[in-house]
Amino acid sequence: MEEQLVQLLSATQSTSEGPRKAAESQLLALYGHTDFPFGLVAIAAHDSVQLNIRQAALLYLKTFVLAAWSPQFDEFKGQVLVRDEEKARLRNALLDLATSEREDRKVKSAASYVVSKIANADFPDEWPDLLPKLMHIIPNGTDGQLHGALKVLDELVDDCFNEEQFFNVARDLVKVVYDVAVNEARKPTLRALAVSVFRGCFDILEMVMEDHKLAVKAFADEALSAWTPFFIQVMKSRLPAPPSEEDEDQETGPAGAYRGLVALKLQVVKVLMRIRSVFPAMLSPQSPVLFSATWEELSSLQGAYHQMYIEEERQSRLEDADGLPYTLDFLVLEELDFMQACLRAPPVRSELEQQLQSQTGNNATWVTEVMKLAVAYAQITTEEEGLWNVDVNIFLSEETSVTANYTPRTACGDLVIKLGEWLNAATVEGLLSYTRSLYSTTQSWKAKEAALYILNQLLCDFQDVNKQIGSDAANGFIDFIRYAMQQPDAFLRARGYLVAGSLTRTSGDALQQVATSFMEASLQAITRDDSDVVQVSCIRALQYYLQSIPPTVTSPLQGSIISALSSYLHTQDLQELAESDDLMVTLVETLRDAILLDTRICLTGAGLDLLFTIARHGASNFQLTMLVSETFEEVTSTISAIGSEAYVQLCEKVLPSLTGAFDIGNLTEENALTNVSSTHLAAELLSVLAEHGSEPLPQGFIQATMPKLNRLLLGSNDEELLKATTNAVKNMLMHDSKQMFEWHDQTGKAGLEVILVIIDRLLSPAVDDNAAAEVGALAAEVVEKAGSERLGPYLMQLLRAVAVRLGSATQAQFIQSLTLVFARLSLVSAHEVVDFLAQLQVGQETGLQVVLAKWLENSVTFAGYDEIRQNVIALSKLYDLKDPRVAQITVKGDLIVPQSDRIMTRSRARNSKEFHLFRNLSPASTLPSESNTIADPDQYTLIPANLKILKVLVSELLSASGATGNIDAAAAAEIAEEGSDDGDWEDEPSSILDLGTGMAKEQLMAFGQDGSTSGIRLRDDETQAYLIQWFRDAATKQGFAEEFGALTPDEQEKLRSMS
Repeated sequence: MEEQLVQLLSATQSTSEGPRKAAESQLLALYGHTDFPFGLVAIAAHDSVQLNIRQAALLYLKTFVLAAWSPQFDEFKGQVLVRDEEKARLRNALLDLATSEREDRKVKSAASYVVSKIANADFPDEWPDLLPKLMHIIPNGTDGQLHGALKVLDELVDDCFNEEQFFNVARDLVKVVYDVAVNEARKPTLRALAVSVFRGCFDILEMVMEDHKLAVKAFADEALSAWTPFFIQVMKSRLPAPPSEEDEDQETGPAGAYRGLVALKLQVVKVLMRIRSVFPAMLSPQSPVLFSATWEELSSLQGAYHQMYIEEERQSRLEDADGLPYTLDFLVLEELDFMQACLRAPPVRSELEQQLQSQTGNNATWVTEVMKLAVAYAQITTEEEGLWNVDVNIFLSEETSVTANYTPRTACGDLVIKLGEWLNAATVEGLLSYTRSLYSTTQSWKAKEAALYILNQLLCDFQDVNKQIGSDAANGFIDFIRYAMQQPDAFLRARGYLVAGSLTRTSGDALQQVATSFMEASLQAITRDDSDVVQVSCIRALQYYLQSIPPTVTSPLQGSIISALSSYLHTQDLQELAESDDLMVTLVETLRDAILLDTRICLTGAGLDLLFTIARHGASNFQLTMLVSETFEEVTSTISAIGSEAYVQLCEKVLPSLTGAFDIGNLTEENALTNVSSTHLAAELLSVLAEHGSEPLPQGFIQATMPKLNRLLLGSNDEELLKATTNAVKNMLMHDSKQMFEWHDQTGKAGLEVILVIIDRLLSPAVDDNAAAEVGALAAEVVEKAGSERLGPYLMQLLRAVAVRLGSATQAQFIQSLTLVFARLSLVSAHEVVDFLAQLQVGQETGLQVVLAKWLENSVTFAGYDEIRQNVIALSKLYDLKDPRVAQITVKGDLIVPQSDRIMTRSRARNSKEFHLFRNLSPASTLPSESNTIADPDQYTLIPANLKILKVLVSELLSASGATGNIDAAAAAEIAEEGSDDGDWEDEPSSILDLGTGMAKEQLMAFGQDGSTSGIRLRDDETQAYLIQWFRDAATKQGFAEEFGALTPDEQEKLRSMS
């Protein structure tokens, strides 16, 4: 069988799909063969077989184990295919392979992974001797055996131990890996792996600390008393000289030893960071010595780092087969982060503050030395220089901090930012002092660029927190900026332009005398400089000037800025440019700022033409389309406010471009995605244009747009396009129903009939909820604008179709849209709405049952101030009817909290949280349907509809007061704080947000919008005043006391406190 398996495994790696799939099917067919798993193990253990085939054998063995070993695995296929006695043989064979004396690290790592998967199901009950065997091998085995045993132990700690199993062996486990870590006779890579295992223990400790705080802290204190001296010793030790570029790939000799020592130091820093996150107070007393050791090492590594990465282009960001990083850049990155963390430790701060007070003169302070260190490691590497020269978009993504690429350069920026948050003035002065000394030397342009880069990072942070740099310091940097802007090195020149803009933006009026000349220099460089990096930097820098220099200065340059951007675009291949997302966004941001200086330029100049050109080529970029939409909305609203004549001019300018996008043609062409995206964006912009339109709309507006919108609405299946076009038609009808109803299509149908056909299509089951999400608003507008006389018999047909579709709707926005049709009618005649729905039959239920159930169960999720206010008033009018038909309808009431005595394991707790996260992030908390039924379904009480209306109105009263979000805002703020890892070095309990506790998606999304620190909604005084008065009036009417008594005590108290 082994020969057959080798052939099949080889075929699975074929580049030809046919042979590959055939081999995979044959391997699957062999699952039931008794010798199948043993054949895979034998292949993996055979030295003569190619390494990739041996690895593939273990990969397929892992897949087999997950599918056929135990029902505990999520991937289990329903039948255990390995007998118990065969399991024992296979476990032993795999453990022997993982802990053999061979040095095949990749094979042994893969074998260890399979062992850990089996241990997940079998340890300790069916595999009680696994851990004792490992604990025997680790202190006594050869290096090869030790490596395998540590890998298996690492996997066990990471994936297999529960808290009871861990604490039964914790002391012995920590002791055995400690002995390996401190044993200098062992290979440094093995010592590093031992430290990695110890680091994994803190994940378990953190998980159980809340329930066993005293025991966990006692254990950690005992363990760290032994480990901390070792950590300090490793931190203080010095690396040997790095190997040459020719020798660095060797795994043995000096090169291998160097890699091992780097890996060891890295794991020590990583475990220190982990201890600091879980037990900061335990590490705090040692923070000064750790900080000093880190600083000294970073200082000693400058030369090697500079040689390897700034001058040469050595391999970076590399990990070995065990996942241990081993290159110097990784070590520098970790130590910079640890140094930053140490700066927040009280003992370190106290000592540094004392030193700062005793030192005189900027040249002598430790702050200046930190700047020297930061500038050394913030220099552009040879690799970055090459990448940025080839692709300016990569440079820009790094510059705008939208990249996930975290490097020593960015870590240095973060280090100085944190220092600036603590010692604002001293940080600026220290950087200025070092920059002066640096620019007086003949050091390379990279060092001088790095100093300005650090300044730029600091200034960006100042801008984020509304700080300003002092006038003297700002003026102190001017000469260095001017120097940089005139240098032949493109990156130094680009940095000069960028910092000039940042410094202008964050220095108040300090640089007003030179700001204009800096801005004009940037403007000229966009068209005159021969470097793409410089041109793009200047385009970005213009944003800073436009945001900070008075409009009286910038407005005269508006035309020149737009012209410069246009000239830059004309030199680019727009097809290639469309792939540079960050550059496209930067272009739109700068163009937006220029246009908004005076939007009237859009009536005569090329601003909007340029915006539409960029939008057309970048329409698939969501961020870009949002910026374009927001810019166009600002343009449209301000021009519309000028008067109808200006609005007519705007329509004449933009309508040909917008409607032209609807004629792109066949969406199955190669550029179909771009076509669909452009059409969708054009529909969004047309909707914005109509929303802010004059009343009536300019003559011919409907004729120019409706034929194409009608074609899209009746022919397209694109969800977002249907929503945008529906919204556009609604806005046009809202602003000029007369022109809409008088318009006829090419077949002679009047505008009203055309819209009714559109609504009929969107309400059909063939159209998805999300695609039809705006149809309710359109239907409500038709009913309001056309009236019963014009609609005639179509009114009842329309309302019936809305009610029927509402019965099957599941998407929150769609439910709101359809419900508001009846809500808006109820504002005028609630009794007639109830009469109509009571007589309507929808399946086995009345229309009243269907509509009220969906309406009341989803009201609390409605969005939009006007919509919420209309809904509140409509519900109050329904309640005031005191109609017995409403009272007879039963709907869902309060959530029933289940009581269970089932033992909650970590796995079950995680699954339960995942369910509640799903429920809270869902648009509406409804009982699960057949299509979305998951574990732990919510259950509710059943109550009369009139009582549910009262409950909804109590909830809305609380929301309108702005009182619902205060606690959640604090929680949301804590998320940001947790994410920043900026806490003190104290073991204070933290209330980490659990998404299973009830914070809904809307609360998180709303946090911080419009400067708000509330939760779902801001205060709505108008709705609050209406509800307070309504409750006061309702309280005087007969029967209210009984229904008030049916509210929960919490609701009663809320109502008493608010009214």
